[in-house]
Amino acid sequence: MREILIVGAGQAGLHLALGLLHHGYGVTVISNRTPEAIRDGRVTSSQAMFGTALGHERDLGIDLWPDCPPIDGIQLSVPGPDGTKAIGWTGRLDEPARSVDQRVKMPAWLAEVERLGGKVVYHDATAADLETYAADYDLVLVAAGKGQIASLFERDAGRSPYDVPQRALALTYVNGLTPRPEHSAVCFNLIPGVGEYFVFPALTLTGPCEIMVFEGVPGGPMDCWGDVRTPAEHLARSRSILETYLPWEAARCADIELTDERGTLAGRFAPTVRRPVAVLPTGAPVLGVADVVVLNDPITGQGAGNAAKCAASYLADIVERGDLPFDQAWMEATFERYWADARHATEWTNALLSPPPPHVLEILGAAGSLPEVAARFANGFDDPRDFAEWFMDPAKAAAYLAQAGSRS
Repeated sequence: MREILIVGAGQAGLHLALGLLHHGYGVTVISNRTPEAIRDGRVTSSQAMFGTALGHERDLGIDLWPDCPPIDGIQLSVPGPDGTKAIGWTGRLDEPARSVDQRVKMPAWLAEVERLGGKVVYHDATAADLETYAADYDLVLVAAGKGQIASLFERDAGRSPYDVPQRALALTYVNGLTPRPEHSAVCFNLIPGVGEYFVFPALTLTGPCEIMVFEGVPGGPMDCWGDVRTPAEHLARSRSILETYLPWEAARCADIELTDERGTLAGRFAPTVRRPVAVLPTGAPVLGVADVVVLNDPITGQGAGNAAKCAASYLADIVERGDLPFDQAWMEATFERYWADARHATEWTNALLSPPPPHVLEILGAAGSLPEVAARFANGFDDPRDFAEWFMDPAKAAAYLAQAGSRS
């Protein structure tokens, strides 16, 4: 039996571990936090997942939360100079999206790893530990996207247009938000020159909730979290932003309260693609997974979905490898197969971090009167590869809008 070690117990690391266990591999997971520490800790992400990524979980039988509220569509709004909606429309998703708080999901998946015969070691692994792991295991994968170990993977400048954070980020988990009247949705608000705000249903420790996500342009008025010291101040700042820029969203917040005292987060990071293999001083290679090698800004909600897709892609390549060695050439080829799909999410996400070019404004405006365009945009969140066929290119966008208009 081939023995595989995974450093990191997040969405990608545990998904991959569970997949490998289903295929009969010996699996060890290194986690720097116990299930209790995860459950009792601060929220870590917004983790919206769309149909394809959720399908990878279903394939392994690890979609353990049937009571998670569905997300049925994408609502896009842009305020005009007078504070009213200049653009406003909704596209339905072909399959509902969902978001399960990682404080709920990861402890359950850690227990599932052990139930299936995997080993979990609670240890804050260092770069030096990797040398020991590489000597003892057939394959070492690094799925811990933060800290010293992730820094072993070199930034790929050719695939990373940004070297500094592009948004000041904040999360607020709340109860009591007035639901949309028609159906649930990611309510995605673009505030020109200021940033973005989106909010959607989720499942947290206390049950169904809503997750508010703020993305402020650095140095702008939504880059305003540095002086917030308490959860109550964080909630008040969240309300203030909506009252200032998005009155229709503020109107839904009359009765909101935090889900719990650890239901807030603020920070920033530079979106980065890294080279997939770190070669240790002994010459042993280790392979990076998900956020370690492809870290996108959360503006398009692709992080957790990309992690699931990466785990599924790597799992298929590991199984296909059979008894052959997991050498550096195989590792690089494995990443490139994943990157062939993942690059579309990265390129689309990076594009949305810049002011929209004219053809994108035309698309967003046309979607208000062409439901086909709104639906195609919404379902691109599930499969960002489609954006290369129309959204990312001015000529393709013009041709598509003309065709969609003739069909309306």
